[in-house]
Amino acid sequence: MVAQVNTDPRKAFEGALRMFQSGDFSGAERHLNLALHTHANDPNLLRLLGASLMKQSRYAEAQRHFIHVTRLVPNYAPGHENLGECYLLQGKVEEAIEALKIAARHDPASTSISTRLGELLSLVGRGDESDQVFETTMENNPNRAALVEAMEHARNGDDQAAERAYRKVLRANPEDVDALRMLGVLKAKNEQFNDAEALFRRAVELAPDYWTAWVNLGTALNEQQKFDKAEQALKRALQIKPGNVHTLERLGANCMNDGRLEESVDWLQQALDQDENHFPALLCLGHALKTIGKQQEAIDAYRRCAVSKPDFGEVYWSLANLKTFRFGDDELDEMHRQLAIVTDDDPNVDSEISFSFAIGKAYEDRKDYKRAFEFYQRGNEQKRLNTQYDPIEMEVQIDRLIDVFTADYFAQRQGQGNPDPSPILIVGLPRSGSTLLEQILASHSEVEGTAELHYLLRIASETGATRADGIKYPQSMLEQGPHQLHGLGEEYLEEAQIHRTDKPYFTDKLPNNFTGIGFLHSILPNAKVIDARRHPLDSCLGTYKQLFAKGQPFSYDLYDLAHYYIQYVRIMEHWDSVLPGKVLRVQYEDVVSDLDSQARRIAAHCGLDWEDAMLRFHETKRAVKTASSEQVRQPIYSGSVNLWRHYEDDLAELIDFLEPVLMDMPAEARPKILSQ
Repeated sequence: MVAQVNTDPRKAFEGALRMFQSGDFSGAERHLNLALHTHANDPNLLRLLGASLMKQSRYAEAQRHFIHVTRLVPNYAPGHENLGECYLLQGKVEEAIEALKIAARHDPASTSISTRLGELLSLVGRGDESDQVFETTMENNPNRAALVEAMEHARNGDDQAAERAYRKVLRANPEDVDALRMLGVLKAKNEQFNDAEALFRRAVELAPDYWTAWVNLGTALNEQQKFDKAEQALKRALQIKPGNVHTLERLGANCMNDGRLEESVDWLQQALDQDENHFPALLCLGHALKTIGKQQEAIDAYRRCAVSKPDFGEVYWSLANLKTFRFGDDELDEMHRQLAIVTDDDPNVDSEISFSFAIGKAYEDRKDYKRAFEFYQRGNEQKRLNTQYDPIEMEVQIDRLIDVFTADYFAQRQGQGNPDPSPILIVGLPRSGSTLLEQILASHSEVEGTAELHYLLRIASETGATRADGIKYPQSMLEQGPHQLHGLGEEYLEEAQIHRTDKPYFTDKLPNNFTGIGFLHSILPNAKVIDARRHPLDSCLGTYKQLFAKGQPFSYDLYDLAHYYIQYVRIMEHWDSVLPGKVLRVQYEDVVSDLDSQARRIAAHCGLDWEDAMLRFHETKRAVKTASSEQVRQPIYSGSVNLWRHYEDDLAELIDFLEPVLMDMPAEARPKILSQ
């Protein structure tokens, strides 16, 4: 073997390359060193040896070999590109820029070289040079006109036309990494994160040093709660751009979403060490500190963010969303001033929406309910214009669930599924007390309070996602056999495991899971379900006043809200009919008035021995991510019971839509117009 290596450099290179591609970097190094005894100046062997050393973090040695390559073949662009990457990994940014400039001069059509060079120039504040590099890149891209057209469609909100244009580019050149990444961004914008992930993966496969695509990939993985893989992608981005403030902030956000709050704070502090006024890191730091209960520190971070970027409405909404926070007069005046600016002088719809909701909360705290509703309504109207929601499709979805999940369906599958009793699902509408119920349960020594997990409905929808005959969920459930149902239950438990410790039970409080109770019982028949209920008008008003970070598209219009509520009641009544006793209904107002008896009902339904700690829920130390995070850290909170009465005149439209539900309530709980 040694003789073959020494006499045939091509075979030596191919053998070492196979080792390199399999991850055996030290083996590739040994193989290459043997070959270089005879072929000391072979540039391919030297370059691969440098790459193998870089993979082992031996950058100084790798640098020597890359320099040797560039001296042997001065016009060889990949050698200069490798040298630039090696300099960058050692923090030698200026040297990296010079090496990449030489590489770009010898290969001006290379997207990977020009992209990296432009990003580095931008990083060190040489924006004019960076823009010039990117312009040259686009001029050298034969698909430039089509890409510009696609980007223009995307900017104008015509996503379908943008996608057609990106796909046209990719048909002409399937390896156009810019088109792959931009199409991925479009997919992520429309919450098609699985498709976005595939596109970003292909982009970084073709251009391993494409920093932006690695960050995009990390974000898409984070959105799918694939936190470990997201961290790997973001750390790769950090290798490409050491100390990059945006990558550090994304790593902090990923850890926060994964519940690793201390790690999150550490990453965010590193980001702020690079740029103390980086407002996304300050905002995320506020979120992380709020989640772990450090309210004053969270407020300080939010206020620093507001100073850094005064027109950033989201930070003011984040303060309002603490619920227990109160704006001062100066802050209210500043919000009005900024709202006028972002609306008239420099239209910014997202900030206009956030400022509107925050000002609404400020007036509500002052008990000026008329003005509060005016601003809540303004924010909702703007948000609805930018939200896609079809109430008819929601109604059809409920019809399909009722048609499939019948009493006969469950009778035929009795005893099937995974028997694990550990999940406790808390469902309902947002702002109906689910966080309070979770906190009560998580105060029990045997219950792990996790988060709003997105696994159940995703797994359900995937049961028919790839069928060639077009049969989708829920109809696809009619053909799932015993082994498949058991496996689906196992899949849900495995997904949830990353949020658990060793406690025998855990909560999943995603409100929207109410549509998945039939699926849940099919795959985990011993799982428990609690339905968090609240007066319909308080429930809908609370949702209408809430600006959600994502999801809940039904919540920004009073008709949509009422229709959604009626469909929620309809499917819950169906579950009660076909699965009697499966769901425990807990009324928020009853918990407020008689915590002891309601907490005991909850414990009994979940098969838990009674523990007095459930009554001292506000003392439980745990991360709480939802809008009620500060309220559940106080003794029982009753300030929002019957809050709807302050807004009754403004809720006439909602009351009219909900009349069938409201008329079933006691006369004293109905609006005046329905009690006459």
